[in-house]
Formats: sequence, C-alpha cells, structure tokens
Amino acid sequence: MTPEFTTLHADARLGYWLQPPPTIDRESPVLVAVHGISRNAAEHAEAFGAVAASCGAVLMAPLFSRELFPDYQRLGRRGRGLRADLALEAMLSDLRQRLGIAARRIHLFGFSGGAQFAHRYALAHPERVAGLILASAGWYTLPDPELPFPRGLAPCARLPDLRFSLAPLLRIPTTVLVGELDRVRDETLNRHPLLDRRLGTDRFARARRWVELLESAAGELGIRPRLRFRSLPRSDHDFTTCIAPDRGDLAARVRDCLASVSPAPLVV
Repeated sequence: MTPEFTTLHADARLGYWLQPPPTIDRESPVLVAVHGISRNAAEHAEAFGAVAASCGAVLMAPLFSRELFPDYQRLGRRGRGLRADLALEAMLSDLRQRLGIAARRIHLFGFSGGAQFAHRYALAHPERVAGLILASAGWYTLPDPELPFPRGLAPCARLPDLRFSLAPLLRIPTTVLVGELDRVRDETLNRHPLLDRRLGTDRFARARRWVELLESAAGELGIRPRLRFRSLPRSDHDFTTCIAPDRGDLAARVRDCLASVSPAPLVV
C-alpha cells in the first residue's frame, strides 16, 4: 500500500496523508507523523509507511500549511492562524469515520517544528497520546509553571482555553532523538537568551537538557518518568540524513518505539 492524500469531509481546507495497514480492526493503533517547517508531509508519509504497516498501525501525516497554520509549532495562538491542535482533532475524527477505528490515543511523532508541536500537544491533551517520539526540536517548553506558554507552563492569553499539565506528560512513554551533529546555530533556530541560558545554544544540547529537566521535575513530583534520550549517529538537522539507514535510521527507531510502548493507565 502507498499513502494517499485526503481532505476532510467537513472542511476541505484540511488534509492529511493516510495509509491503513494491510489488516485493520477497530483497535488498530495510529501513528501520526508531523512535519517540520518545510511542510514535507508527503516525505514523512513515505518515510514511515513501511514502519507503520509492520506494526499494524494506521499512518497519518497531517499537513499544516504555511497559509493556515503559521504558528502550528506553538499550537496556533490567537491571531496567528488556525489552531493546530484542534485541526489535528478534526483530522482524527475524520480518520475514525473513514476507517471505523477507535483511535482513542495516538502514537505521536514530530520532526523539528513537528516535534515542537508534538510535545506541546501532549502537554495540552495528554489523554490523547499513547506514546511520544520527538526528533530534532529547535526548542522545548520549559517545565516552569511561572513562565507563560509556549516558553513555560503558565496559561497563555492567546490560548485562553488551554491548561498545560506536566505530571500527565511525564507518564507518557517519550523518546527524544537528535542528530549527534545537530549543533549548528542556523537561521531557523530560536536564539532567545532565555532558551540559550536554560536549555543550551544548539538543538543537541537543548534535547539533552530538556530530558534532564523533565527527569528532575519528575523526581520532585514523585513520578517515575518514561523518558529516553537517544542521539542519531552521523546526522545533522536534515530529515533525509536522519532517515537514511546508514546514518540516523530514524524509521527503525520509530518502529522500535512503537513496538516497545505498552501505555500505562493515564492519571490526570
């Protein structure tokens, strides 16, 4: 089977790449792969199609267009395009209707800007996420209840209906991946002094430091976190490099994460 692009019955502005597994039933798992700012959803669908099929999972690769979702990495704050978290919910509702599956919780993967979206979606909607795989995010929301979202967990005036919960996120099986060569401060990296000071000055340092911060926060909350940090060998910030079998082998790592997840009951 090959992925096909489809638009929503209820809203033709929204669309996603879809590949069902060879056999499907109501409880089939769903892998959602979220692109970075290059909006290469088709490339994600192609890269993870075989992985999803081997795990018996439905593959969805949503497209967050630049025109409609300029702020999708931060969930779509008021005045900055459509809400990306609500758009994903609409896509999942469409998926359920098309395939007749439950899709109560999803396995959520994101690369670069997609990893930013993925961990923030999980902070806002932890009950919807069975497993989280974050690759090469430029920066992360800090586990700081005093800083307003997206830098921290305090309420955001531009997302007035959302609250961000750290404890439920810490109970989600989460793998943080980053290329071992992803240490360049390029023009797309958020260089705010606060992020440099508290997370580090490049994507590799920020990924490792964020995991350390979450592990420390989990200890303070008395939670045993389900966190893993892994570097991608001989890989920089290029998706093609990260996915190459002789380098980052990202597809195999996503497959291993899917195969290892047995979600614990969520306590909110």
